[in-house]
Amino acid sequence: MTNILVTGSGGSGGINFIRALRLAEKQRGKPMFIVSTDHNPHYLKFPDSDIRVVSPRHDDPDFTPLLLKLISKYKIDFLHPHPSSEARIVMQNLSVFAKAKVKTYLPNPDSIMPDKLTIHDMLAEAQVRVPKTVSVTSFEDVERAFSELGKPLWIRARRGAGGRLGLKVNNVEEAKHWVELNRLQGRAAVADFLVQEYLPGRDLAFDSLWYKGKLVTSYCRERLEYFLKHISLSGITGTPTIARTLIDEKVTRIGVDAVKALDPQPNGFFSTDIKEDAEGNCVVTEVDGKWHTTAPLWGYAFAKALGKPELNLTSQYLTLALEEKTDAELPNFDLFPAGYYLVRQLDAGVILENEDKTWQIV
Repeated sequence: MTNILVTGSGGSGGINFIRALRLAEKQRGKPMFIVSTDHNPHYLKFPDSDIRVVSPRHDDPDFTPLLLKLISKYKIDFLHPHPSSEARIVMQNLSVFAKAKVKTYLPNPDSIMPDKLTIHDMLAEAQVRVPKTVSVTSFEDVERAFSELGKPLWIRARRGAGGRLGLKVNNVEEAKHWVELNRLQGRAAVADFLVQEYLPGRDLAFDSLWYKGKLVTSYCRERLEYFLKHISLSGITGTPTIARTLIDEKVTRIGVDAVKALDPQPNGFFSTDIKEDAEGNCVVTEVDGKWHTTAPLWGYAFAKALGKPELNLTSQYLTLALEEKTDAELPNFDLFPAGYYLVRQLDAGVILENEDKTWQIV
């Protein structure tokens, strides 16, 4: 029996992570005892856990003591903080958790949820293609961005996930109004924004699993449509409702380069967001030592639909953490075949499909 603590388990990513663990339990015959936490008591009812505990938020001083208490009480073997915010807290207090003799499998804290300007500067220094960018400290910088970069442009918050405060802006007036509206309503300060070149091409992602600096496996996908895009000004709402797998060497190459530019010795799971410019060049917009929301779900879907437990990324991640190896030979690149669509709809479940067949996954 392996005892596992999953924090932030009430969000879609955490639910998918635990769902994938339960599938591995059935397919591999390895029993697991899962304790889950979340600060939202209603969402905490979703994950398929043995024990559910309402936790403080990650920035509460009682967060770490609670985790230590649960680790001791339930004899936890492996701690997985799923949201980036919680993973960063765990890594910042790693010595405390090491004393509790619980295993983790995470990047260094500087690689988790980094500031987007930091990402831009680190990748640019490593000669990885990134968007032309102007950091905003005043409204004069917004004017300068349009003068230097042309139009339209993309304005976004320096911190946060899910395309936070991102918007295509066509002129200086629109950009200034957007910044001022968010300042007035308390969501951000003027200096919290970046203005970047607008990238009209494909919306891509490269997900990769690393162990002590070595790439274990990876895959590429294209986001085709986002949840409730019609009620979002940008059309982006953080996680896709329709996406498809693809095999594309240039996406893979820049994805690997981006991760190694952020962290020369990557360890854990890394997510890379990539957009194409008008000429089809891949441009990295973000890289982070975290799981994309759907990453556990892709592995779950393929393992379940194709009957191949080795494709369950969550299971392989856990095996690496506990045994320092995967339980099957995995390709470094293109773990999943191309042309498979993952279709998600609110309150309707999840479908995996290709040209020949459809599977109801959830």
